[in-house]
Amino acid sequence: MKLQDAVKKETGIIAAGTAVGVLVVYVVFYVLHMVVPSWAPFDIKVILGGIGGYIVAVGNFFWMAVSVQKVASIEDEERARRTMSVSYRYRTMLQFLWVILAIVLPVFNLASGIAPLFVPSIIIKLRGILSAGKGG
Repeated sequence: MKLQDAVKKETGIIAAGTAVGVLVVYVVFYVLHMVVPSWAPFDIKVILGGIGGYIVAVGNFFWMAVSVQKVASIEDEERARRTMSVSYRYRTMLQFLWVILAIVLPVFNLASGIAPLFVPSIIIKLRGILSAGKGG
């Protein structure tokens, strides 16, 4: 299966937007660290959590986009529904596993690891709002 240009384009947009989101998380952690150093340490755990969250968030979006591309070519509606459902289940399990790892493994900061998971949906919603305002 060849990746459609739309999948590549949208994944690129989500990857760039999520990278910006992770940088915002880093800036917030740094500012909090400057204000209250003992409460909000800015260390390698924050960086690793952000990187891990970024990989999971962008990987999840890419997997979803590929699944949608695949489902669009399936003619049997029930089979298409099952395929999308299985994809959703596994993608949700992947995110859940990442959250557990971010909690359990001491090399990750939980907050910086989980925050990137919300960024793709925020980007999608903002793009929808902005494109509705343009009439397209």
